[in-house]
Amino acid sequence: MPQYFETAEYEARLQLLMEAMHQEKLDAMLLFAQESMYWLSGFDTTGFCFFQCLIVKADGDLALFVRPADLRQARQTSNVERVVVWTDRTNADPTGELKTLLDDMDLLGKRIGVEYDTHGMTGANCRMLDLRLQTFANPVDASPLVSRLRLVKSDAEIAAIRRAAELGDDALDAALPLVKAGADEADILAAMQATVLAGGGDVPATPFVIGSGRKALLCHYAAGRRTLEENDQLTLEWAGVEAHYHSVAMRTVLLGEPSERHLALDAAARETLEEIEAVLRPGNTFGDVFAAYAEVMAAHDLTRHRLNTCGYSVGARFAPTWIERQMFFAENAEPIQKNMTLFVHGMILDSDSGTAMTLGRTYLTTDEAPEPLTRFGLDLVTC
Repeated sequence: MPQYFETAEYEARLQLLMEAMHQEKLDAMLLFAQESMYWLSGFDTTGFCFFQCLIVKADGDLALFVRPADLRQARQTSNVERVVVWTDRTNADPTGELKTLLDDMDLLGKRIGVEYDTHGMTGANCRMLDLRLQTFANPVDASPLVSRLRLVKSDAEIAAIRRAAELGDDALDAALPLVKAGADEADILAAMQATVLAGGGDVPATPFVIGSGRKALLCHYAAGRRTLEENDQLTLEWAGVEAHYHSVAMRTVLLGEPSERHLALDAAARETLEEIEAVLRPGNTFGDVFAAYAEVMAAHDLTRHRLNTCGYSVGARFAPTWIERQMFFAENAEPIQKNMTLFVHGMILDSDSGTAMTLGRTYLTTDEAPEPLTRFGLDLVTC
C-alpha cells in the first residue's frame, strides 16, 4: 500500500525528531499519540483506543508495538520494519511485553521520553506503564516534543492542507443551496460530508457541527436534527480533510433579513478576524492573537459573550478532535512561525438574546500577512 508522502519526507521528519531528542538528552521516545505515529511513519489506524506504541531510539531505530488486529495495518500503512504484537487476554497488561521489547532494544537504565498527553494514553495505561518503567529506565514526560515539531508544516503537508481547504469550500458550496425554511439539518450535514468524501477526502477527526435556532449557540456537536424556520440562524463548523490533514472553517448563516443584533455581532466578528490577521505573523505569539480577539470583544461590550480561546493549530489529526495542542489563549508564549496552519475565529454566543455569530477560517502563516486558505471572504452569508 503506497504511503501518502515520499520516503524523503518521512526521513526528514525522523531527522528532526532525532535532533530534538539529542537536545533533550533522550535515548528513546515512546510515542502514544496516533498523529505522532502517522506523522513519523505513516502508521494509519483507529486502533489507538487500545494500547499501542511507536518506539524511537536516538539512532533512528524504530519498532511498533500493537495488538494483533493492527499487525496488518502496520505492515500496509507504515514504513516500520519491526512490528511486535502483544497478546489480548483477561486482565492483560501489555506493558510487560513492552518492557521486554525495550530491553531487547538495549534501553535498560536509559533516559526515555514518554508521550503522556494524548487521547491514546488512558489513566489506567499510564499507571501500568509508570509502574513497569520505574525500576527499568528513567522515564520523563516528553509530551510536547513531536507536537511542537509538527507545528511548522513542510511543503508536502501544505499541499495536503490546501487540498483539504478546497474540499472544505466545496462542502459549503454544496450546503448553501439547501439552507432555507423547511430544510432538514440532516440534509445539509449529509451534503457537506458527502462532498468531502466524493472529492477524495477523509472523515474528520471531529464531527461536523450543525445547529439552528438556539442550538446555533453550541460550539460542539450534539445529536438531534431540526427543521429550519423563517428568519433562522444556522451555525456550521466543518473541515475539508485530505489524508487526515484538516482545514477548518466556521460560519453562522442567516435565513431571511438579519436582525440588528446579528448585524452588530457580525461587524464585531469581522473586525476580530481583521485584527487577528494583523498579528498572525512571525514576531508575535499565540497569546497576542488571543489579545486581539479579547480587545475587539471588549470594545463592543461583548466580553461575557466571547470564549477564552479563539482558535488553534490544525494539521493531521485523529478522533476525537481536529484541535492540536497549541491554542490561542491568554498569555500563551508559543511563537508564531512561518508555515504554520492556524484556525482562528471570532465566535460570539449571546445567550441573553439567543443570538449566535461565528466566523472562522484556516490561515497559512508567511513572512508577512497570513494567507487565508479559502476562496470565501468575511462577508455575512444570508440565504
